[in-house]
Amino acid sequence: MAHTRYRKFNTKATYPEQRLDNDLCHVVATRGGTTLWMRGACPQDLDTSENLGSSDPVEQTHKVMQNIRQLIEEAGGKMEHIVKLVVYLTDVRNREPVYRTMGEYIKGVHPVCTGLTVVALARPDWLVEIDATAVIPD
Repeated sequence: MAHTRYRKFNTKATYPEQRLDNDLCHVVATRGGTTLWMRGACPQDLDTSENLGSSDPVEQTHKVMQNIRQLIEEAGGKMEHIVKLVVYLTDVRNREPVYRTMGEYIKGVHPVCTGLTVVALARPDWLVEIDATAVIPD
């Protein structure tokens, strides 16, 4: 692993009442490298800006995480270089399906993560937006 991650945990133990399986941690330490500060990834095509066209939170989250992966790879990195995620949801009832889906992309990565419920996102049909920070080692 490229970065030092402190107090790793899995949400299965932290939130036993929820069906989550995300590898997270409390602190990520990085040294040197190239930091990628990404805008919030949305459920839209990166080239055309067209919406995904689905109101399913799972499908939207897959598109969001695929966009994050594509951007990191375009910059020369890998998903394991993610150090922080901030998840914005328009409905807290979507937390479990969104986090379960996000967890498929960060298995074994252990980023720090913050989740927020907001009134709305930039487009009315968006249910989830995730912003990511990654550090590609030297």
